[in-house]
Amino acid sequence: MIVRSIELDFFRNYLHTEVSFSPNVNVIYGENAQGKTNLLEAIGYLSGARSHRARYDRELIQFGVEHAFIKAELQARDRLYTVEAKLANGQRRQLFRNGVRLKTASELSDTLKTVLFCPEDLTLIREGAVARRRFLDDCICQLRPRYAAALAEYKRLYEHKTRILRDYSENPSLLDTLDDFDLRMAQTGAVLIHYRAHFVKRLRESAPPIHKDFSGGREILSLRYETVKTISDPEAPPKDLLPALLAHQESHRRAELDARQCLSGPHKDDLTVEIDGQNARQFASQGQTRTAALSLKLGTREIFYADSGEWPVLLLDDVLSELDGRRQDFVLNRISGGQVFITCCDKADFSGDCALFHVSNGAVQAGGGVCTCN
Repeated sequence: MIVRSIELDFFRNYLHTEVSFSPNVNVIYGENAQGKTNLLEAIGYLSGARSHRARYDRELIQFGVEHAFIKAELQARDRLYTVEAKLANGQRRQLFRNGVRLKTASELSDTLKTVLFCPEDLTLIREGAVARRRFLDDCICQLRPRYAAALAEYKRLYEHKTRILRDYSENPSLLDTLDDFDLRMAQTGAVLIHYRAHFVKRLRESAPPIHKDFSGGREILSLRYETVKTISDPEAPPKDLLPALLAHQESHRRAELDARQCLSGPHKDDLTVEIDGQNARQFASQGQTRTAALSLKLGTREIFYADSGEWPVLLLDDVLSELDGRRQDFVLNRISGGQVFITCCDKADFSGDCALFHVSNGAVQAGGGVCTCN
């Protein structure tokens, strides 16, 4: 998968930008707050209509403007594609592939898959379960469109049930709908658990060898998927998981009514990361934390390759500056194959087969020539 070029209008701090990229390593350098991360964010957005930094699309639109536009020329499966995203304040985004409007954001992942590693990911191991669930969700949404649809439906049901639990004391008739929401949440939740369990199973095969190489053979990384206690085999088909989810809901019914919160379901799942048998969240050093987080992302990259036969586009946002020389060399050696985008402050750290792009105040210079204007 290759991003051949991208065009931006009113996206973040870019007024108008057109850039053509190398199919290999692209180094995007410049001072902080000039737009390097924004460029990677635009590329990543086209793999699933999600931003790693913004909760709402309106945050991506330049201040004082009502709309933004992203367009990219992509190469995947020996074919060329044109992908577009039109964003507008107060309106639903519009996504297109080769001029045909897409019905769902997950359809973008059929054309472009990306793996992003950014400074925030260096604390992925140390943060709470929310960060690790989002990591799983972002990865699986690109691999399995059915999962993306189930996740969106589960979130919608969760919000409805939360309102029921919050407001039932003022409107007791709301409880009449609770059983229906519980059933639908359990049905949808079973799909999420099934796919998460199978992804973690594959991650257990790909990430630990990377971590072992990363640590010079001194450390063993292990991963465990934590879900609803009544489920003994999360890899089972969703229809077999449903009774266990319903049983867990029933056992927590009184507690949910008292707490006025949803206490049962995969929205509380976690991915436990251990190094040499100890919980990394509690006991990992700063260096071990970085190594484990990088191993998860590079392991995901290998899963994507095994699944499609093509390397996903790898986005490394100001990550190498956080690593010592040995770890930098390991990452650069490990990412051979596929297209890579790396942001940094100083281009002097790179040599060899890489294309250089200088970013300053929302303008991009490729090599010695200007490839963006206005």
